[in-house]
Amino acid sequence: MDKYDVVILGLGAMGSAAAYQLARRGARVLGLDRFAPPHGLGSSHGDTRITRLAIGEGAHYTPLAMRSHEIWREIESETGADLMTQTGGLILWSPAKTSVLPVEDFFATTVAAAKAHGIAHEILTAADIRRRFPQFHVRDDEAGYYEPAAGFLRPENCVLAQLDLAKRYGAAIRSDEKVLGFDVSPGGVIISTDRARYEAERLIVTAGAWLPELMPARFAKLLTIRRQVLYWFAVKGPAAPFLPGTFPVFIWELQGPERGIYGFPLSGDPRDGVKVTTHGFGRITTPDSVDRTVKDAEIAQMYEEYVAPYLPGLDRNCVKGSVCLYTNTPDEGFIIDFHPQSDRIVIASPCSGHGFKHSAAIGEALAELAIDGKSHFDLSAMRLGRFL
Repeated sequence: MDKYDVVILGLGAMGSAAAYQLARRGARVLGLDRFAPPHGLGSSHGDTRITRLAIGEGAHYTPLAMRSHEIWREIESETGADLMTQTGGLILWSPAKTSVLPVEDFFATTVAAAKAHGIAHEILTAADIRRRFPQFHVRDDEAGYYEPAAGFLRPENCVLAQLDLAKRYGAAIRSDEKVLGFDVSPGGVIISTDRARYEAERLIVTAGAWLPELMPARFAKLLTIRRQVLYWFAVKGPAAPFLPGTFPVFIWELQGPERGIYGFPLSGDPRDGVKVTTHGFGRITTPDSVDRTVKDAEIAQMYEEYVAPYLPGLDRNCVKGSVCLYTNTPDEGFIIDFHPQSDRIVIASPCSGHGFKHSAAIGEALAELAIDGKSHFDLSAMRLGRFL
């Protein structure tokens, strides 16, 4: 068997970041993926992902987001890749909001995190929003949190750049190789695939939606995989109002609908449309059985209920649609921890739909856990034991 210091299962957001961070530290690394990342079958695709520093899902995530911004810029400097565009970010909220986000006090937690970590921000009234961002049809009782450093990441570019750097630093990356299972031996971890067997001192499992099939049943039952549909709608008039620098990334806790929406400025050719979608309430599925076709009825409902009333500058013409997967925990938080049966195995996958912005720093944390057995990041809120 080939022997490695660390083997990584799954090379999406977290796995590619871990491969890069480990390889640059001189570890002998093997990364395995059943497909050829970056690909469109998991959770790390769709052209853009929001990045923000003050995290409404919990202030304990903010140090990861802040460090990730530093790492993205370091990678851009080293590779010349286009990874992060800072457009400013707007979170819209009202006391009368009915839509559900992962945490109840998302807006207040965002503001508290910004204050605690010294993140530049503004609180905007409805009149402020209308004046600065007339693209949004806001009500009089709505308010906004605006963060200048927020923006979007290009997930496919991020994965590709980190894998390229990992290979440059000596990592072995093997795609289209399916992992069948792994076992802990006295000397390490044995990993079996449909092509070979490998031995490693440590194993990192970042398999995303495929994680349940690799873990014991009592762990797998904690995870719920949901189908998430992404939509790109055409602009009715000139593209200028929806370009980066004029239109921010946004998250909107709506009044009336049960779901909030989030979206992006135009990120490429204006004919590609403005990406708008809802958060994380798709039907339960599996990565192998998910319906990856976006239906006309879904598009019509999305436009009529979630786009037309709030973003009148967008047309009902859906330029394209895509399906990705959320792997959710019961509390919508992350799991980053050692396997309950072995400290040779680190688990880092279920990020409940809000993980990409943190992934660069999580890769650094995983490298520390694999090499040193601990991380300088406070990961205590992400331990598996909170569920077991």
